[in-house]
Amino acid sequence: MSIAARARPITTGGEDVAELGLTDARVRVTSLRGVDAVHLVLTDVDLTDCLFAGTIHLDQIRMEGRCLLATAPSGVRRRGRLPVRWTPRRTLAEEQHWRAARGTAADGWTPPPEGEVVLEPAALAPVYRQLRKAFEDGKDEPGAADFYYGEMEMRRHDHSQPRAERALLAAYWAVSGYGLRASRALSWLLLAMGATALLMMLWGLPQDAPQQTSTGTLDGHSITMTTHTPDPINPDGPYGERLSTERCEKSLRVVINSVIFRSSSQDLTTVGTYTEMASRLAEPVLLGLAVLAIRGRVKR
Repeated sequence: MSIAARARPITTGGEDVAELGLTDARVRVTSLRGVDAVHLVLTDVDLTDCLFAGTIHLDQIRMEGRCLLATAPSGVRRRGRLPVRWTPRRTLAEEQHWRAARGTAADGWTPPPEGEVVLEPAALAPVYRQLRKAFEDGKDEPGAADFYYGEMEMRRHDHSQPRAERALLAAYWAVSGYGLRASRALSWLLLAMGATALLMMLWGLPQDAPQQTSTGTLDGHSITMTTHTPDPINPDGPYGERLSTERCEKSLRVVINSVIFRSSSQDLTTVGTYTEMASRLAEPVLLGLAVLAIRGRVKR
C-alpha cells in the first residue's frame, strides 16, 4: 500500500474534487501501531505526530519524498543551572513525549496526548534501530544518521543497562555526538591541542637544550671517548618568561606531530614526556572521530 500526498487538489472532469470536512492542509499519518509495514510506502506525508512503536516489520518500511518527522528543539536551553544546546535532528513522537514527561529540560518538547502511555527508552531504542536499518537498506545512510543518534540516546538513558556501558556512551556522546557531530570532536581536538601546547611551554620543555659532553682517556696510541647527554633541566622562573615565542614554536611542533601520531624528537622534561604520550593517544582519536562524522554525512 502506498500513501502519498499531492501538491494539487484531485480533479475529475476538469473540476476539483470536494474534500468536505478537511480542516488541515497536511496529509498526516498519526499511528502505525499494529500495521505490517512490509509493503508500505509513505511519500511526502507528515509523520510529526506518528506513533511508530508497535509497528510490525518496521525495518522494511519505505519513506520517499519529503516525509516530515518531529524535530528536536533547537538553540540553547537550560537544564537546571546548566545551558544545553540541542542539535537539530529528526525524532520519534514517542521520544518527544518521553522527554516532555521527564520534567528536566522539557522545554520545547511535545507533551503526550491525554491518556497516551509514555514509553521508556528501553522500548524506543529498537524502534530507532529498525528505522535506521530501513534507511540504510534504501542506501540512504546520511538519512539514517538521525535514527542512529536517537538509538544511542535511548541506550544512554536506559537505566536497565549496566552503569559502565551508560558511562561509556555518555563519554562517546560528549566527545563526538556518537561519531556524528564533527564540530564537537574538532572543538575537543583544538582544546586538547591548546592544553598540550600550554603544558609544554610551562613545564614540558627544558630550561635549555641539553648539551652533550665527551670525556676520554689517552693510552699510548689509542683514545677512548664517552659521550654523555645530561638529563633535561626543568624550567624555572616566572611563568610569563616561559611563554616565549621560541618555546611556543617548539610546543606547536610537538602538538602537530602528536596529532598525526608521530614523535617530535624534541628533548622534554618528565612532565613533557608524559604529556606528549597522552596527546599522541587522545588527539589522533579525536581527529578520527571528526573524520568519521564528516564521512557519515557525505557517504553515498
